[in-house]
Amino acid sequence: MSNNLYCLPDSGERHALGIVVKLGFEDIVDVVGVGGDVIEDMEVDAFVLGTAIEVNKGIVGVVADYNDRSGKEEIVAIKMALEDFYHYTNQSFGLHIRDSHGDPLKAALAARDLIDKEQVQAIIGPQTWEETTLIAELCNQNMTPLLSLADVTPNWATSKWPFMVQTSPNALKQMKAVSAIVQSWDWYSVNIIYEDKDASSTESLSNIYLALTEAGITISNLLSVPPFPSSSLSKDLENLRDGHCRVFVVVSLSLNLAINLFETASKMDMVGKDYVWIITDPFTSLVHSLNASTISSMQGIIGVKSYFQENGKKHEDFYRKFRRKFSLDYPQELNNEPGTFAAHAYDAAWTLALAMSQTNNNEGGKFLMNKILHSNFLGLKGRIQFNDHTLDPTQTFQIINVIGKGYKEIGFWSNGLGFSSNIGQHDVSYSSSMKELGQVMWPGRPWETPRGWALPTIEKPLRVGVPALSTLKQFINITHDQFQGFTIDLFKATMDLMPYHVPYKFYAFNDTYDELVRQIYLKNFDAVIDVTIISYRYQYAEFTQPYTDPGVVMVVPLKSKTGHRAWLFVKPFTKTMWILIVLVIIYNVFVLWMLERNHFCELKGSILKQYGNIAWLAMTPLVNLNDIGDKLHNNLSRVAMVVWLFVALIIMQTYTANLTSMLTVERLEPTIGDVDQLRNNNAMVGYSTGSFLKNYLHDVLHFNPANIRQFRSHEEFAEALRRKEIAAVFIEAPGAKIFLAKYCKEFIQAGPMYKIGGFGFAFPQGSPYLPLVNKALLDLFESGKQRELENRMLASEKCEESEPDTETASLSPNSFWALFTLTAGTSTISLLIYVTGTNWLTSAVIEQLGQAKRRLSRKDSHVAESPVNSPHSDSHVMQLPQA
Repeated sequence: MSNNLYCLPDSGERHALGIVVKLGFEDIVDVVGVGGDVIEDMEVDAFVLGTAIEVNKGIVGVVADYNDRSGKEEIVAIKMALEDFYHYTNQSFGLHIRDSHGDPLKAALAARDLIDKEQVQAIIGPQTWEETTLIAELCNQNMTPLLSLADVTPNWATSKWPFMVQTSPNALKQMKAVSAIVQSWDWYSVNIIYEDKDASSTESLSNIYLALTEAGITISNLLSVPPFPSSSLSKDLENLRDGHCRVFVVVSLSLNLAINLFETASKMDMVGKDYVWIITDPFTSLVHSLNASTISSMQGIIGVKSYFQENGKKHEDFYRKFRRKFSLDYPQELNNEPGTFAAHAYDAAWTLALAMSQTNNNEGGKFLMNKILHSNFLGLKGRIQFNDHTLDPTQTFQIINVIGKGYKEIGFWSNGLGFSSNIGQHDVSYSSSMKELGQVMWPGRPWETPRGWALPTIEKPLRVGVPALSTLKQFINITHDQFQGFTIDLFKATMDLMPYHVPYKFYAFNDTYDELVRQIYLKNFDAVIDVTIISYRYQYAEFTQPYTDPGVVMVVPLKSKTGHRAWLFVKPFTKTMWILIVLVIIYNVFVLWMLERNHFCELKGSILKQYGNIAWLAMTPLVNLNDIGDKLHNNLSRVAMVVWLFVALIIMQTYTANLTSMLTVERLEPTIGDVDQLRNNNAMVGYSTGSFLKNYLHDVLHFNPANIRQFRSHEEFAEALRRKEIAAVFIEAPGAKIFLAKYCKEFIQAGPMYKIGGFGFAFPQGSPYLPLVNKALLDLFESGKQRELENRMLASEKCEESEPDTETASLSPNSFWALFTLTAGTSTISLLIYVTGTNWLTSAVIEQLGQAKRRLSRKDSHVAESPVNSPHSDSHVMQLPQA
């Protein structure tokens, strides 16, 4: 087997370079394709340059919609591809085209006719997924390859129909481009309009939802448009217009439906100032084919479409030939420029031609399918190489802005990189914001960026729901359509700090708080105030930051601390203090014993007797100073005793004062210590009507539902607690402040605070008001306005004669360390002086005795030698003092 390269000229003429004939299927030749690119591994029956021998390689079937612009472009492009392939390889194909009329059933019948009657080896098309599913089933049964041109193919499709291959790149990444555009202009919610037709719509919706969710953007409304003209479109658009969201994203809409949509919206003044429209493929890729009337109804819209490089001689030749042929075949079309559908169809036809050129007609569809899947060449749209029956998804999209009679190309978006003003150059700079691409002309021709939502007006103010069942009349008080209270004042102050005037109107709602929040989801209210922020309510709305302390507390009655008073006398001091006092007493007694043991006869005798006398000696100064003062003989003892007496008097007076306080001041404590005690006693508990606390008490704190009672007011709470109908009541922290301020002498908070979200304002999910209201609330907190309103509310409920229930604390050594240091230090110094002085005196006495003894010895020797000395001379001997 030989491997040869045959270079064919790109011009429209064939040159005689000699005759080379290769027979058989085993020879491999490389052929230069469109624009000079090498087509690899192509087996041929016969290949002749110069004097060509035409070889017919099979029959190709096409299913397309003759009346649709994309179908017309595909038919022209497929014909061009087969003609070009014949021009370069001299291999021809039979071509049979059937009209699907845009009907899936007719498309399936057309495919059946092509397979059974025309004996086609493969089918190209159609463009819609709904038609593709039926044709794929037929092709799979007959083992006929289907080259699908549908731009959206579910992931499971190729597994179900192995004889289908997607020859148009998946363009679902454009949904990320749409999300990036919306995020660039700080829009928080969008309306989605899509065609409700087949699985491709579901796939597109799923991708746009994921892309928007990742960017923190919510979908305000979903409008499904039926795949046929409907008289209900005007009413549906009117419902969207009545909402606040003004950003519309059009997804997977066919050409005719999209034209009808914009013409209807234009008549309703919905393509004007303050509106934003973003369109996607396949409609965006057909904008160039629209007439002036349709274009005039789309002024200012933003479009996202698949991008392919259009530079180079290859594309210039294709562009020139396509315009000429399209004008000849469809002279009624005003625009003859090719779009992405033409490029996709051209590459698909070229892929099929290459694969069929490497097979025989009798080798079957499985062999042909294998050749198709192994395609690898550079087409108009880029590299044609299949991975799991699909091409690599499109990563770059072009952003257009419809202006005048056409559109303006304002930039590009690349997946993973962002926005750029150009593409394919070395010095390309990317940005995460579309604002870097330059000025955009919006609907209504304003140059300023639309806000993305409609501001309330006097005629249509912001509808604010207010709970009529609120048990906290200090927060919400509704009388004769008059709304008053702390929350009302706070909401008004918040609206005053908004960057623009927001008209609003309060509406009382006489049902539970959960139902109140749900009204936002049902679009009956635009906002709700004075509701607790709870996680499960986020399925209906979003919340501002809390403007009250977040938490639930347990309130129980007070009782006097009458028990455990037998040992009250030891409470003035802590245990450590008592131990330290005993140690100091023992130490001082030891010092006294050391200093006075030679002068007190009482300190002599048995050990038990000495211990008793020492203890009495140490405690006597606390009772009678006169008795002890006469008995002390050592000045050091007197100094140590005076300091100890000073410290002891201070300790005694402090003990007396603290004990008196404990005996005279009434001390109160909660009747219930914690939730476990309530559950163990099977006690009844209460909560406020309409709140979430019933579920919280049962699901979180595990109370028996039969032991949970609801009440409508704080007065009912207090009365039930007094009558012992309930043992405790659970109130949210803001309500507990008011309740305890009013009934401070009877009830007290017990146990921990159970964390919840606190009170906040609720708005629709993705509401543009939410960040602005949060900022306004922060301004109120930082300026002290919120605290001022809260203090004003609590002042009216203040318990004026209440005394703080503060238990007298036991005193610790921390308050007396200086005194203990003083007495211990004085006693220690006295003892050291005594010990040091005694040792010195003893040494001096011993030294004097030694000197006296030596002198006496010398005198004795003198007496022995002197005759005048008589025996009576002993009277002259010095008398030593007794020690």
